Amino acid sequence: EVNLVESGGGSVQPGGSLRLSCVASGFPFNTYWMHWVRQAPGKGLEWVSTISTASGTINYADSVKGRFTISRDNAKNTLYLQMNSLKSEDTALYYCATDERGKTKGQGTQVTVSS
Repeated sequence: EVNLVESGGGSVQPGGSLRLSCVASGFPFNTYWMHWVRQAPGKGLEWVSTISTASGTINYADSVKGRFTISRDNAKNTLYLQMNSLKSEDTALYYCATDERGKTKGQGTQVTVSS
């Protein structure tokens, strides 16, 4: 059974930084491309970033490109998202997922960017 547990969210001011983590279990993490998706209040799921199994391919949504960095540690079954220069529009519930549509995802971690 796929189990994904996100952590690291919180409340920050605009321009601040956060690092999200996602610990995976129940499936061969190192064979899966992994994704971060988010859901802002009142909106649908939005794809944020994708990383391939050995980190050779990385993609970002235009809205976060240059500010967010996705990474993974296959030895620790952990996915990360470093978020810098945060904006109010980044406020959302952030999920790690095994597919880019977020069909299989964790419980999420809340990120709130507000002054």
